[in-house]
Amino acid sequence: MDTCIQAVGLVKRFGGTTALDGVDLEVPTGSILGVLGPNGAGKTTAVRILATLSWPDEGSVRVAGHDALRDPVTVRGLIGLTGQYASVDEELTGRENLELIGQLLRMPSREWRARARELVERFDLVEAGNRPVKTYSGGMRRRIDLAASLVGRPRVLYLDEPTTGLDPRSRGDLWRIVRELADDGTTVLLTTQYLEEADELADRITVIDHGRVVAEGSPQELKRTTGSQTLHVRPVDSADIDRVAGLVTDLLGSRPVLSSDGTTITAPTDDPVLLSSLVRSLDQRAIATDELALRLPSLDDVFFSLTGRPLPDHTTEESPA
Repeated sequence: MDTCIQAVGLVKRFGGTTALDGVDLEVPTGSILGVLGPNGAGKTTAVRILATLSWPDEGSVRVAGHDALRDPVTVRGLIGLTGQYASVDEELTGRENLELIGQLLRMPSREWRARARELVERFDLVEAGNRPVKTYSGGMRRRIDLAASLVGRPRVLYLDEPTTGLDPRSRGDLWRIVRELADDGTTVLLTTQYLEEADELADRITVIDHGRVVAEGSPQELKRTTGSQTLHVRPVDSADIDRVAGLVTDLLGSRPVLSSDGTTITAPTDDPVLLSSLVRSLDQRAIATDELALRLPSLDDVFFSLTGRPLPDHTTEESPA
């Protein structure tokens, strides 16, 4: 697969602070790269450089085969950018915002009108399209902002924490749209603090901490780097919990952990045949389970193992539709 975005050795300093310290990024055409990291990690700085809004002190950037530092005008014609906050005009209607961007891009009038109509329909904003954006809910504002970045049919889309502050339903709507864009061939670089978002959308993930890349790989590959899987067992009858714990102890040679509510047993394991052995033992003793699974570590576990701290919790803003 061809490489669409490539950054090599990006360094960016702000006075005595080094925001980026030799960052490398590579995104194949038509894929989604999730750039994961806490506030201050350097994610937004990297996006600004990739979008030609800032210049690195060191390093190189190529986008769709073009040198972004030597030919930024060409690169700007190939990309779309949605930042952390809506950038549309709140006094204009959603449709008017899209039409205005089409005019600024010097598209023929027939084309920008058709494109605005197409995007309003695609983002489920037909009824709201003729209302001022200031009347939109948080989720609707993010949808019109993302639609605005797509007016020029960009080959590359940068999304800088696009779902921050959204309720779960609105976040899910945006996830669906982003995945559809990638399926249609758009190359997406997504920065996020949401572990679930990176796990759901990204084909590959780059973890940045203190301006450096500390890990990269697919979500599954990163999860495997933390080590063992975890066994989860929850018997249908909680009275069987001690018997199940005894079976797991016999198979693993160590006592499993009992959940605080006394209904579920968990235990780390590297034994690939543990699950099948436990299934046979439970069946022989006629013990039924509601849950019986081996799970890889979560991305939260991965991030903690890489940085020594979890990503911060997030609150969402519930807005009326």
